[in-house]
Amino acid sequence: MDELTAAGITDPLLRASYEECKRLNSRHGKTYYLATLLLPPGKRPFVHALYGFARYADEIVDDLASELTPEEKAIELTTWGNKRILDIKNGASSDHIGRALVDTVTRFNIPIKYFEAFLRSMAMDLYINEYQSFDDLMEYVYGSASVIGLQMLPILEAYSPESQVAAEKLGTAFQLANFIRDVGEDLDRGRIYLPIDELQAHGVTRETLEARVVTPEIRSLLKAQIARVRQLQSEAEPGIKLLAPNSQACIEVANELYCGIVDEVEKIDFEIFERRAKTSNWRRIKVAFPALLRAKKTR
Repeated sequence: MDELTAAGITDPLLRASYEECKRLNSRHGKTYYLATLLLPPGKRPFVHALYGFARYADEIVDDLASELTPEEKAIELTTWGNKRILDIKNGASSDHIGRALVDTVTRFNIPIKYFEAFLRSMAMDLYINEYQSFDDLMEYVYGSASVIGLQMLPILEAYSPESQVAAEKLGTAFQLANFIRDVGEDLDRGRIYLPIDELQAHGVTRETLEARVVTPEIRSLLKAQIARVRQLQSEAEPGIKLLAPNSQACIEVANELYCGIVDEVEKIDFEIFERRAKTSNWRRIKVAFPALLRAKKTR
């Protein structure tokens, strides 16, 4: 039985929308997609739908090939985002991504505020290029990452307050790990996602980063950021056991591979400007294969 049939999705237009979301996930979200495959087939389409919404919005903001100005991108994001929020409120959509999103939100009663927060953070990328403190950064991170975990909780079958706290922390850890890896790429977009006051505490400036040479000061800064990721990961991990048994393997793999980015940064001796730290295919297999066996036992 295919995933859509297993999920009870039979309408042709709706199936096409879910397929488009799955295509976006498989093409752009390698680790996310791999982890999704560890869920029961009937849960996967709904995760694809959430990814499709997030990816489409992110593409509007970060499409470097686009000739649109930031102001024009803001208009496009606002227009598209407002339509999707209205679709959710109305319970129906004619958009190729919106159909699957609305169906997923309706089935699982996912709070609309999470999608509004995500769109706010995407808009912040168009007019904010640095954050003075970690608290300032967390406003962005909540909408760009933490709410993704919160959106998924009903699909993963976790409803306790403890699971919500864990989901926020794990989403934050994933995002911060990406920030560490992508310092150079973010500079290409004119952005710094490491708190400015923490840069200053380690003797680092924007100009230091833009020189793209890893100094002892930058290495010290990155070590502190990595310690924060690992602390959040440690605090969030007990929450995985609060998920339905057939959902746990998915998040275990996502946790290992996303947070594992910081291990890869250490392996390249923090030379983030010369090489992109990424999880090897061998590590993906090493993590995913035993998780797949565990997942099959729970079905």
